[in-house]
Amino acid sequence: MNDEHLTIESPLGPLTLRASEAGLTEIRFLDGEGPRAPEPEGPQGGALVEEAERQLEAYFAGTRTDFDLPLAPEGTDFMKSVWKELVRIPFGATISYGELAQRVGDPNASRAVGAANGKNPLPIVVPCHRVIGADGSLTGFAGGVELKRRLLEHEGALPETTPSLFEKS
Repeated sequence: MNDEHLTIESPLGPLTLRASEAGLTEIRFLDGEGPRAPEPEGPQGGALVEEAERQLEAYFAGTRTDFDLPLAPEGTDFMKSVWKELVRIPFGATISYGELAQRVGDPNASRAVGAANGKNPLPIVVPCHRVIGADGSLTGFAGGVELKRRLLEHEGALPETTPSLFEKS
């Protein structure tokens, strides 16, 4: 199997899902604060990206709180250790960068874990949006801080102050 990809619509805007033979490798926001990525080349569709689409749809519908997908993000060993800890943060919970640094075994590595968190190629599935500032502030997110706020609101990790992006009218 070669790399496969699929661009899907979501309540957060279009997302491109990429997978290799080893697992899901990337979820990219096509809208947001970051640079817009070019459409991937290669075959569109495939069993893994289609399963990722189904699980993401269930997450956005409120019927799924975690993901059961093979993951194959590319990064350094340190980055992978941070991402492994991210998937342990439960739906509806948040932790600080300092707490994440403690969980990876280096309480003084808050900035390094923040950098690794920022390079997470699998947002939502590897829930980097659940990491917030020690003072409760929402800091950086690949799709923009507003999307981070919406994801946390969807998970019940923020007080409901405005209608949720995921509520149907």
